[in-house]
Amino acid sequence: MAKKNPAVQIDIGINDKDRKKIADGLSRLLADTYTLYLKTHNFHWNVTGPMFNTLHLMFEGQYNELALAVDAIAERIRALGVHAPGSYKDFAKLSSIPEADGVPAAEEMIRQLVQGQEAVARTAREVFTAADAANDQPTADLLTQRLQTHEKTAWMLRSMLA
Repeated sequence: MAKKNPAVQIDIGINDKDRKKIADGLSRLLADTYTLYLKTHNFHWNVTGPMFNTLHLMFEGQYNELALAVDAIAERIRALGVHAPGSYKDFAKLSSIPEADGVPAAEEMIRQLVQGQEAVARTAREVFTAADAANDQPTADLLTQRLQTHEKTAWMLRSMLA
């Protein structure tokens, strides 16, 4: 059995089991966020109809925000000492968000994005419990920021359907 190099062991005040549990949850959050990013970018490209300009610009802002979030989530997973998933195959297994079939009408795009934003919020809430129990403030802070963003975005999208 090879000896572990003490210079590369992680000692940040969170035990290995808790770091792994948090990272597993963050991996699900990463998969949800990336899947929502892809869906939002797809809808940005393909939206049509009377709300085209409004939705095209709105979706662009949303997918740009999601692209930054993906990086922050993956880097937190790495800071916890776990490899971040990074393939479509991994994301498909981990994500709770279904891919879009075809090109739905604009209002259906909005509905699907509301559902996606809410799904990411639910996943973030699930991970928050493990982060809070392990006294992992950086992850809790990241999750709080993600929750604020996804809940606000869901509200804004939902308001377009009223």
